[in-house]
Amino acid sequence: MKGQKRFIKSAIAASKADAPAMPWTRGARRVAFIAKRNGEDLAQAA
Repeated sequence: MKGQKRFIKSAIAASKADAPAMPWTRGARRVAFIAKRNGEDLAQAA
C-alpha cells in the first residue's frame, strides 16, 4: 500500500508539471540504444 501511495503521488506531481519529459528528449544514449535494438547504423538513427 505504501509504495502504491508513493506512485500515485508521483504520477499526480508529474501530471501537474508544465512539460513532462518525453522519451525523445532523453539524449544520445537512448538514441544509440534504440538504433542498436532496431539493427540500424547509428549514423542513420541520428
